[in-house]
Amino acid sequence: MPDLLLELFSEEIPAQMQHKAASDLKKCVTDKLINAGLTYKAACEYWTPRRLTLNIRGLSKSSPDVHEERKGPNVQSPQQVIDAFLRATGLNDISKVHIAHDDKKGNFYIAKTTKKGRLAEEIIADILPDIIYNFPWPKSMRWGQESAKNGSLRWIRSLQNILCVLGSAIGETKIIPFTVGSLKSNNLTYGHRFLSNGKPIQVRRFDDYVSQLENHKVILDAERRKDIILADIQNLCFANGLELVEDKALLEEVSGLVEWPVVLMGTFDKTFLSIPPEIIRLTIQTHQKCFVTRKRGEKSKLSNYFILVANILASDKGIEISKGNSKVVHARLSDALYFWETDQCNLPNTIHLESSAKKLDLDLNKPLDQRVAHLDYLNVTFHAKLGTQGARIERIAALTQIIAPLVQADSILAKRAAVLAKADLQTEIIGEFPELQGLIGRKYALLQGENPLVAEAIEDHYKPLGPKDRIPTESIAVTVALADKIDTLIGFWFINEKATSSKDPYALRRAALGVIKLMLSNDLKIRLIPLFYQAMNFLLQQRVKYATSETESAHLQNMPVEKKENIVLDLLAFFHERLKGYLKDEGARHDIIEAVLTKDADDILLITRRVEALTFFINSNDGDSLLIAIKRAINILENETKKGTTIINKIKPELFIETEEKQLYQAMLETEKKIANHIHITELSSALNSLALLKKPINAFFEKVFVNDDNINIRANRLALLDRIRIVTQNVGDFSKLQSKI
Repeated sequence: MPDLLLELFSEEIPAQMQHKAASDLKKCVTDKLINAGLTYKAACEYWTPRRLTLNIRGLSKSSPDVHEERKGPNVQSPQQVIDAFLRATGLNDISKVHIAHDDKKGNFYIAKTTKKGRLAEEIIADILPDIIYNFPWPKSMRWGQESAKNGSLRWIRSLQNILCVLGSAIGETKIIPFTVGSLKSNNLTYGHRFLSNGKPIQVRRFDDYVSQLENHKVILDAERRKDIILADIQNLCFANGLELVEDKALLEEVSGLVEWPVVLMGTFDKTFLSIPPEIIRLTIQTHQKCFVTRKRGEKSKLSNYFILVANILASDKGIEISKGNSKVVHARLSDALYFWETDQCNLPNTIHLESSAKKLDLDLNKPLDQRVAHLDYLNVTFHAKLGTQGARIERIAALTQIIAPLVQADSILAKRAAVLAKADLQTEIIGEFPELQGLIGRKYALLQGENPLVAEAIEDHYKPLGPKDRIPTESIAVTVALADKIDTLIGFWFINEKATSSKDPYALRRAALGVIKLMLSNDLKIRLIPLFYQAMNFLLQQRVKYATSETESAHLQNMPVEKKENIVLDLLAFFHERLKGYLKDEGARHDIIEAVLTKDADDILLITRRVEALTFFINSNDGDSLLIAIKRAINILENETKKGTTIINKIKPELFIETEEKQLYQAMLETEKKIANHIHITELSSALNSLALLKKPINAFFEKVFVNDDNINIRANRLALLDRIRIVTQNVGDFSKLQSKI
């Protein structure tokens, strides 16, 4: 069985696109081969800055023959009908057609045809031009004389050569001939741009291809390039008493920038180490694609040595390359040091900021407070329909005063943290490195003498930013984080710019999930609906205050209660969907989540604890047995309701006749009382344990008692008892939605 080797050789492909492009090439080719009837044993994709390569092993030599049977007309049909059938099947003689018999239709013609399979090389030559012309690059370009023509080839960078050979692991291989634009497929490739002689290299098969490339200073396998880079960096660091500050994303990117990695070391002035390490690291990594280091055994402080990865073997062992990079790093760090020091200075004129300072309770003697006042003074827009950043800071600060008592946080410190939380948005450092927002605010807050808890909250109020991000636990940080996220969510729901299944430009899903994680990780038993209404009221008050006309002001003040309720309940439903996804990821059963969630359930912690407790209970033998009995009761009640039976809501104990129904009634009363005492606390095991009291009496009831008694009053009383049991269990969850193990 032959192997296929395909290489698309071009100018440098952006590093962040290489891996996906190689995967796309593999998928496009293998999908079309399979659709054409070919099979293969294995397919592997490879990539370097200048090439996408696909190696398919064990490809079938041809597609299989396709045998078809086509039913034709009755043998007594007119000749023109029979002739039409022959033309449709590609046959020219009736003698080549078979006759079959059917008891109802009599004798009729059947054409048995065989469509010969196609050779693999024919199929490959057909599919590859289409794949290359329609390759799914996110961006592409045209070039050369052909670029002016309609339908001309587009590629991420100009495509230089197409290598395509097919053959067995032993013996000769052959070129699969096809043309794309002005390029004709061949059996040639090219080595390293600088380290090879630039002449074409003839290739026979994949193993030969890999070794030929290495001889010409190209390492094809990206994983091997990464391993080489990492090992060489670690060896160089060890030799100099250093440790690498690892960065997997940068390693991935750098491996896509070089075909023959050469690891070198650069240095910068030690005075730059006064800059926070996060800024140094981002400056060197973002702008220079270099790795930072630290002294061996040191965990927080960086060294003034950095690692660069070149794509060339210089005659001076890279001395000039290192010097050049060091000069650029020096310039970058000089800018960063200037930004860092400038942000700690007072603004040149603060008189015009006094109004903003008074409104937000700021101290204009402090640099960070000046930045907040400046942010408000400039009317920097948060969103066209939601006002400025200054207005948002006011709302968040007000909301912290509602949340702080609920999480046992100091309300004064919480307000201070909320007021300063967005201050670093006006700093020079964040203008250069926006990904450091929050962290830089924390550092500046500590420098101006803020309470460490306030500084911590400034950094942590953005968290959690992703599934693996740290979740704040300090009460001040939790308060500001909740206020920030809830204000964002209620605001976008208020202006009807909600997240959809396809779009979420304001990361509203992440914000809602952040609220959920904050509440669960910190065991916060807080109702969401009151917070939503409070946040909406703060927003409405601001909009009324800054209304541009009396009509707008009156419209906002007289907003219908129903509209407010719809906004709140719709946002709550959005939270329910996020919570469902979170709980499913944690292993919760879908039916148990649905059984616990009600339309107005807004205590995230209580919902989660109920799901956990109900899961444990239902998975026990007592729980599953009780579930079967409760569902039986619910089914009886639903059937009676469908018949038009009215279920009375008052039980008359004097109408009980059988011992079993009397015992069930007493067990129900005891269970009802215990659930009432425990259902509103986060520890629900007692409530669920009390449900187990119903197991024996309800099973005995169904075994010994006939619900549909001939006596109408007795029958109605027994139905009322079952209905009361349904109501009692609904305090825990809707048992009708639960699935039994049996």
